[in-house]
Amino acid sequence: MKIEGRGRAIRLSRCIFVAMNTRLIRNALLINEGREFIADVLIENGRITRIEKDGIHNWNGDAIDATGLWLIPGAIDDQVHFREPGLTHKADIASESRAAAAGGVTSFMEMPNVKPPSVSIELLEEKYAIAARNATVNYSFYMGTTNENYDELMRVNPETVCGIKIFMGSSTGNMLVDNHGVLERIFSHTPMLISTHCEDEARILQRTAEWTARYGEDIPWEAHAEIRDAEACHLSSSFAVELARKNKTRLNVLHITTAIETALFGNTLPLDQKHITSEVCVHHLWFNSADYARHGADIKCNPAIKHRSDQEALWKALLDDRLDIIATDHAPHTRDEKNGKYAQAPSGLPLIQHPVLMMFEASREGRISRAKVVEKMCHNPAVSFRVRERGFIREGYWADLVLIDPNAATEVTRESLLYKCGWSPLEGTRFSHRIHSTFVNGVNVWQNGMLSGEKGGMRLGFEAR
Repeated sequence: MKIEGRGRAIRLSRCIFVAMNTRLIRNALLINEGREFIADVLIENGRITRIEKDGIHNWNGDAIDATGLWLIPGAIDDQVHFREPGLTHKADIASESRAAAAGGVTSFMEMPNVKPPSVSIELLEEKYAIAARNATVNYSFYMGTTNENYDELMRVNPETVCGIKIFMGSSTGNMLVDNHGVLERIFSHTPMLISTHCEDEARILQRTAEWTARYGEDIPWEAHAEIRDAEACHLSSSFAVELARKNKTRLNVLHITTAIETALFGNTLPLDQKHITSEVCVHHLWFNSADYARHGADIKCNPAIKHRSDQEALWKALLDDRLDIIATDHAPHTRDEKNGKYAQAPSGLPLIQHPVLMMFEASREGRISRAKVVEKMCHNPAVSFRVRERGFIREGYWADLVLIDPNAATEVTRESLLYKCGWSPLEGTRFSHRIHSTFVNGVNVWQNGMLSGEKGGMRLGFEAR
């Protein structure tokens, strides 16, 4: 078997990685639904069929001894940019879904700002066809919004598409939606979940002009947090929340970055009763504006990584459940593209190979419990997006599972990366845990640092209620 990754070939023995329809995971520590306990988990025909604390006896089939390992549901990343079609010099669905598998991410929801943008049913289905051929993990794609495609939005099937994406701030192509009448119409009529990128375009243009007048082409990297500042974010996100409250719209506000925005969200209702939810990304929890001095363009992203006070406020809101979901906003660019000056260097960074390890490292440091990591990365995306039969370790659910070795370290090196872009802002980081195995619909797609070459991915389904 031959697996391609960043121009190199990895040869594996097929006998080790045959995709079994039936297998048993023995003696794993399950971290699931707020509890931790040791159990055996039986997988048959891609689904979890038995979970037994007392063990499953008289078993003669394929078994994995998971003694000392943790078993969690696969992470569901509700915000990624895999760049296909049209931008495949940076990434593609095949390469980035392999990196997701290596990172314990078993499902992704991908954004519409590709070339051409996914703003019609026909273009959207073309992406689904690509994923059906090439995705190692499960997939869904957002329908993109413009000021002109309302009728097309209303044709989207809410049972087969994760949601509608609205850029309520600057974006690529014609995907900035700044017509308030159009926004009101969409929020008041769509039955689907709306995910929003919230930054105020007028504020950003004003701040960019001010910093350009001051520095010309030599704007310092730390200015990114000032140009795309808290006011730019809050002006837009508060407007989106206001529209959703008025119209009872299902709204998920993506990548919250500021202390002031956390006050927009409540924590008194169970998640399945909220119609307004929120997301925070791993890099906004991991980095703050002091890190621009070291990382520069490598951590330039939209919305910007903000100040330490904002970072601490994000952690607090995550722990008290004002922030519901942890995602990556994985958005790769080539090293050459990132090497420009401030105005030329594009925003976005690759992260999907390490988000689970990042959050379990934070858990080891005492910032968040293991159960809370699983809740925010696995359970809550499934609940908020109404994903069918995923996100939990439950009998009858699809076997999207991840084994974590808490006693084996992971060092991020350039050679270990599976991204097509070939770099990461985490290079040189050493994590205290390792992704031992990743199962997608029961298929063992990653084991002991190697891809199996199997493609376990399926199109995600959603409850339309």
